[in-house]
Amino acid sequence: MKALILVGGFGTRLRPLTLSVPKPLVDFANKPMILHQIEALKDVGVTEVILAINYQPEVMINFLKDFESKLDIKITCSRETEPLGTAGPLALARDKLIDGSSEPFFVLNSDVISEYPLLELIQFHKSHGGEATIMVTKVDEPSKYGVVIMDEETGKVERFVEKPKIFVGNKINAGIYLLNPSVLDRIELKPTSIEKEIFPEIAADQKLYAMVLPGFWMDIGQPKDYITGLRLYLGSLRKKSADKLAVGAHIVGNVLVHESAAIGEGCLIGPDVAIGPGSVVESGVRLSRCTVMQGVRIKRHACISSSIIGWHSTVGKWARIEDMTILGEDVHVCDEVYCNGVVVLPHKEIKSSILKPEIVM
Repeated sequence: MKALILVGGFGTRLRPLTLSVPKPLVDFANKPMILHQIEALKDVGVTEVILAINYQPEVMINFLKDFESKLDIKITCSRETEPLGTAGPLALARDKLIDGSSEPFFVLNSDVISEYPLLELIQFHKSHGGEATIMVTKVDEPSKYGVVIMDEETGKVERFVEKPKIFVGNKINAGIYLLNPSVLDRIELKPTSIEKEIFPEIAADQKLYAMVLPGFWMDIGQPKDYITGLRLYLGSLRKKSADKLAVGAHIVGNVLVHESAAIGEGCLIGPDVAIGPGSVVESGVRLSRCTVMQGVRIKRHACISSSIIGWHSTVGKWARIEDMTILGEDVHVCDEVYCNGVVVLPHKEIKSSILKPEIVM
C-alpha cells in the first residue's frame, strides 16, 4: 500500500518553531510530528510514503533518509511549485500513487495527531465497497467546522454543512482518508479542495463513507492545540504503553522523559510534560503542561507551565514562563525573568520581564 501526506506550506501558525525546521519536523512528544504518522502507516503495511510539499523539500528528505532505512519504508517527495490546495497534490502525485495494483491509498493531513486506527479503516473501507472513506471525529463545538452528515448505521455520507449556525451534527472531517485510485480521475491538476469540491461530488454519487475515529484526535498546527494534543497523546500512551511514561516521587500525572535527559533533585514535573533528548532540568524546577525540546537547559527553581521551549534554549534560575509562551530555537531567558504569553524568535536573549503577550523579534 501507499500513502500521501499533505505537508503543505510554511507552518505560520507554529512560528517561531517553524522558522528553524519545516512544520512536520517540529518535535511532538519527543519525535517529529510526521514520524508518528509514518510509523503508524508502516505498522499496517504501507511500503511507500509520498510527501506532498511546497516548502523546503530538501530539508525534509535529508532528515527522513535516516528513518527510511530504520523503518524500511520508501519516502519520496512530490514538489508543488504553486499551492494546489488539498486535492491538487493528489493529481500531481498521480504517477507515484498508481501502480496498477488497484489497492486503495491513504491520505493524511500532517497536522493531525491521533491513535491512527488505520487497520480498522482498511477493514471498514473494504466492507462497504464505496470509492472513498474519511475518518470523522466528534467535537463539542461543530459550528467552527464543516460538519459531516452521515447515515449512522452504514456510515454513508449524505452531505456536508460548512460551519452550521444551528446544530445538524457533531462529526467533522479528521483529515485521514482511504481512497480508491478511481478518485484520482475526479481531480484536475489545479488548486482544488478535497473537502469542499471532491468529497461532496463523491457523496452525491453515494460512494463516500465515514468511519467515526475511536480515541483522541487533535489538529496540533497551532500552539494552544499542540499543548492540548500533548495531554491527549500522553493520556492515550498511559492506556496503551504506560511503561514509556516516567515514574517517581517527582512525577505528577503523565510525563514523557527522554532517556538521555537529566533531572535534578527536588523537582516537580507534570502533568502533561515532554522532556526531549539531552535536556538538563536542574534542581527544584517546576514543569507542567509543557514541552521541553532537545538540548534545553532549565536552571534551578525555574517554573514553566503551558508553554513550549524550543531546541537548545536556556531558562534562567527562578525564571517563570507561562500562558502559552513559545521560545524559538536557541533563546536564552535570564535569571528571575517572567514571561507571560510571549513568542520569542530564534537566537534571542530576554533580559527583563515581559508581563503581557507580545512577539519578540
